[in-house]
Amino acid sequence: MPNILKRVGSILQNRKNVSFKDLEKILLYFGYKEGQPSGGSSHYVFRKQGKTPITVPYKRPHVGSLYVSNIIELLGLEEWYEAQKDRKRFS
Repeated sequence: MPNILKRVGSILQNRKNVSFKDLEKILLYFGYKEGQPSGGSSHYVFRKQGKTPITVPYKRPHVGSLYVSNIIELLGLEEWYEAQKDRKRFS
């Protein structure tokens, strides 16, 4: 958990320098499954039962900040991050 907390904190501080791998690890942590659409597309679709699929383009070196902001909102990462920090502080 500390590693994911660190990744989320980093993303929240700078949405323009987020690698595909960091987003992938966060989405997998939150229960999404990764799949790539057929046809050799460079976009990966992450799915979780009962949730809207999340599409992320695999581009180097960074994923576009609009995609990052959408993922932050969909997952509620700002609230989750604050709750985890508070929980860690009081444990």
